[in-house]
Amino acid sequence: MSAKLMHAIQYDSYGGGPSGLKHVEVPIPTPKKNEVLLKLEAASLNPVDWKIQKGQLRPLFPGKFPQIPATDVAGEIVEVGQGAKKFKVGDKVVVLLSHFSGGGLAEFASSNERFMVARPAEVSAAEGAGLPVAGITAHQAITQSAGIKLDGTGKQKNILITAASGGVGHYAVQLAKLGNTHVTATCGARNVELVKSLGADEVLDYKNPDGAALKSPSGRKYDAVINCATGIAWSTFEPNLSAKGKVIDIAPNASSFTTFLLKKLTFSKKSLVPLLMIPKAESLDYLVKLVKQGKLKTVIDSKHPISKAEDAWAKSIDGHATGKIIVEP
Repeated sequence: MSAKLMHAIQYDSYGGGPSGLKHVEVPIPTPKKNEVLLKLEAASLNPVDWKIQKGQLRPLFPGKFPQIPATDVAGEIVEVGQGAKKFKVGDKVVVLLSHFSGGGLAEFASSNERFMVARPAEVSAAEGAGLPVAGITAHQAITQSAGIKLDGTGKQKNILITAASGGVGHYAVQLAKLGNTHVTATCGARNVELVKSLGADEVLDYKNPDGAALKSPSGRKYDAVINCATGIAWSTFEPNLSAKGKVIDIAPNASSFTTFLLKKLTFSKKSLVPLLMIPKAESLDYLVKLVKQGKLKTVIDSKHPISKAEDAWAKSIDGHATGKIIVEP
């Protein structure tokens, strides 16, 4: 298929935001050894996509210019490269592509099978494409960092989830409620009812005084905070934490690491834990199965055709999406 061309979105330098994205016709990739070729049905955007474009993750990402951005996709396998054994032509899958090489904002993408899982008919392409980065991040924060068992066993924990209507936050609320938890959540006023519908026990408008102070309406102290917001100081979290409470920061910056080290050096029982998402196919498969069972849903903020990918990109940069932003080829 490599002689044929496909429509793709790419950028060829750092910076530029939505206007730095170019619509191009490029050759359909040929799957290398152990790779498959996907006809893409949906891609979802994550903040890391535009942070890579902005140059915030250099020199690691992107691997090279020009870059076709986005990593979270759903599609159908149309060609199988030599050595690829897990899937066959015609299989529908959800995939986390490499942040190094991207490839999601296009009609086709090649990928190895490492972070590829089957997508059952009950899970739409858009619902599946929402899951990889945001869903795995939420799953890792809830199960590993906060130590919540999703079978509902264990002692009840009080959890706070900030920015609970965003990509990671809306999955975190639903996953936390599969465990033995009391969930307090913060979001904007327009999303309070949505976040309650996802299972949160109490919801704070982050612009109200109590919401800004992160105070639980029922007076609880938090055993763990899944912090999906930016710009909240440690001094705001600290008085709301239980004796051994921890703040799990899903988008750590330099000050997160400074606080993390200070708490370690002072032997504080309260801690800040920077979370670096480690992709696992088993986690992605588990999440897809939860969607199939009706125990987890992808809230879709908006869908954009690839011809209007700039609008989706601008919406992601704006930072007020409810759930996931989807681009469809």
